[in-house]
Amino acid sequence: MVKETIRVYARLKPLGRRQQAGIYSVDDETSASSLEITVPRDLADGFINNKRESYKFKFQKVFDQEAKQDVVFESIAKPVAECALAGYNGTIFAYGQTGSGKTFTITGGAERYSDRGIIPRTLSYIFDQLQKDNSKVYTTHVSYLEIYNECGYDLLDPRHEASRLEDLPRVTIMEDPDQNIHLKNLSLQQASNEEEALNLLFLGDTNRMIAETPMNQASTRSHCIFTIHISSKEPGSPTIRHSKLHLVDLAGSERVAKTGVGGHLLTEAKYINLSLHYLEQVIIALAEKNRSHIPYRNSMMTSVLRDSLGGNCMTTMIATLSIDKRNIEESISTCRFAQRVALIKNEAVLNEEIDPKLMIIQLKREIQELKDELALVTGKQRTSQLSQEELLQLDELIQIFLEDSDPESTLDVEADMRKIKYCFTYLKNHSKISDGKLLSHHICEEKDTSKEDGKEELKKMKELLQQRDNEINILVNMLKNERKKAQDALFQLSAASAGSTSLKQSHSTNLEESQNPSRFFSLKEAKDLSSSVHRLPFISRMKEGKMSLGCQEAFEVFKQDHADSITIKDNEHLLKQRYAEAKCLGEKINEVRNKINHLKGKITQRHIQRAALAVSNPSEVLDALDPVEEKLRSQIEEEKKSYDTMFNRLKGLKVEIEHLQLLMEKAKMKLQKEFEVWWTEEGANLQTQQEKTELVSSPNTTMVYPQFIKSSQHPLASSFSETTRANSNEDPSGRNNSIIFNNPSTKIRTSPSSSTSIPLTGDSQTDADILAFIKARQNILQKKGLGNK
Repeated sequence: MVKETIRVYARLKPLGRRQQAGIYSVDDETSASSLEITVPRDLADGFINNKRESYKFKFQKVFDQEAKQDVVFESIAKPVAECALAGYNGTIFAYGQTGSGKTFTITGGAERYSDRGIIPRTLSYIFDQLQKDNSKVYTTHVSYLEIYNECGYDLLDPRHEASRLEDLPRVTIMEDPDQNIHLKNLSLQQASNEEEALNLLFLGDTNRMIAETPMNQASTRSHCIFTIHISSKEPGSPTIRHSKLHLVDLAGSERVAKTGVGGHLLTEAKYINLSLHYLEQVIIALAEKNRSHIPYRNSMMTSVLRDSLGGNCMTTMIATLSIDKRNIEESISTCRFAQRVALIKNEAVLNEEIDPKLMIIQLKREIQELKDELALVTGKQRTSQLSQEELLQLDELIQIFLEDSDPESTLDVEADMRKIKYCFTYLKNHSKISDGKLLSHHICEEKDTSKEDGKEELKKMKELLQQRDNEINILVNMLKNERKKAQDALFQLSAASAGSTSLKQSHSTNLEESQNPSRFFSLKEAKDLSSSVHRLPFISRMKEGKMSLGCQEAFEVFKQDHADSITIKDNEHLLKQRYAEAKCLGEKINEVRNKINHLKGKITQRHIQRAALAVSNPSEVLDALDPVEEKLRSQIEEEKKSYDTMFNRLKGLKVEIEHLQLLMEKAKMKLQKEFEVWWTEEGANLQTQQEKTELVSSPNTTMVYPQFIKSSQHPLASSFSETTRANSNEDPSGRNNSIIFNNPSTKIRTSPSSSTSIPLTGDSQTDADILAFIKARQNILQKKGLGNK
């Protein structure tokens, strides 16, 4: 591996007849050369002129105007060609403005033989060295790529000789997973000698895009990359060395405002300048140490030269400069670009790979040699397969080894891999047979264990079923308690109605019942109706609950009847109020803060205005206090006080909210623990509670009602009777809008208009359902024509 920076050289173009040379000087040192360009100041710019006059740049070597082509080749291209012959990749590219001598340096002139450029001289040098070196076998291939307006063309395609550029094959870029660039449709032409290579070079040059511009009569309008591929191999060695040498002639940059080109030339200039701009971006990115992304894919040229610019390559740059006074600025820009290129470090690696065909042959030869040595040592010639006698002997040895009960016994099959593999195969097959025998034994054992597991599982299921029955019984008990409450409410209703009627009315109602029993419904049906209506919310909650065991529903009912539920609701309500207050305070605090910042901004603007006033009118005295600023400061102080007050209140609310949350958490934990204790007690005393609930669920209404009838002195009955009489005066018929309850012992007639006719149960949903049912019953009777009888 060779690590080195890109070598940078400078070459000065000779001046023409009408060109005036700029001021420059070349300092040739031992290790490096320097070029100093002087730009005199223009007196028209005035006495105060801070423009830079002297520009000094360092290069590996600076070739002055008198430098010949052979000297340039010996110093620049020959070391790179030697590295390519040794197996390293190399690149030489020329950079500069249009008309500065890039194509002359790389390709050469056509007038004299001594004007040959780097490409023909490099081809001549490489083939001379290949003829001298007889220790290796060399193969060379040549490719010629042109990039015109960001499109690639193959200049060496044999099917399109002397045709237009648009008819040449289009070259496209493809990238493999290892980020290696492959050029599709770019042909590799084999060149066995110098003559064939030069013919291919001349063929490609005739297909290049050339046009006349104000800066150059024969300006190349495209980037061209001539690549020499070299592969070498020593006879008998499996190692092959590959290398490639890029010789790049870049199109020249130009300032359109200076050249004044238009039309098709303007389009070409835009593409050339854009590609060179992307090249400079890549150079700048490579020069930065901590840069993670290099924009190679921005243009086709930078993608093709990826290895040359920042990878496995030994790269050399030639900066071509035009020292004409009109082009001094472009020459300075080219030198600056060269200094940035000189900062890039490349790591060139020797490109070697092993030929797979030769490797296979070599491995076969080594295997045969090892077999011969083994036969010489053992005295036996081994084949790939064991003989029948050897197989029988191995079977006997394996049987003896398996039948031997000694744990320290060994199986000696000598140092023969064929016998070792056969023993392993035999033991593997024998283990499958023994596994089949053991499988039936394991199946019998599994059947016995499955029976025991089934008994244990049945026992667990019975216990789980008993637990579910206990929970269901607890829920049934709670439902019956709810039903009992509804029945008690109906008892109060029947008692009040009985106190307001006489025994004669009871007798008449009995007669009416015997004549038309369909008008009446029993008190038992009303009680069942009330209990069912009161029970509906609870049943619906139980069905909608996620727990099928009923524990969640029992907890909801227990929480409603618990004494701490009111405290929890009050705390929740108070917590919501505190949250709302804290939110409101936070918004007010933000408004005050924004207002303070706004006032500070006004003060800053006031300072700027006063400073500007002082500059414009230095005679005025501005040391006096500004009343506007004082007013703004007083407003800021007031806002700060209100901000402190609200912030302190917000801190207090935060403490209060945290305290309320802690109290609610403790209350909920207490409620949950008490419910668990109650749930356990209900499960333990389940049998006793079932007997009690059965006695409560069958009330003897015939014994209760006469007691209310006899006790005519009961204050509720007397008040109810007075109300009934008052209502009978309002309704002379005494029968309209009346409801009659049917019971074996007592018949009751009430008026819905009376305020105390129906005592409420205390549950709003149950009371509403009872009244709705009674009113519906009354409407049905009126439609049948029985309401006025």
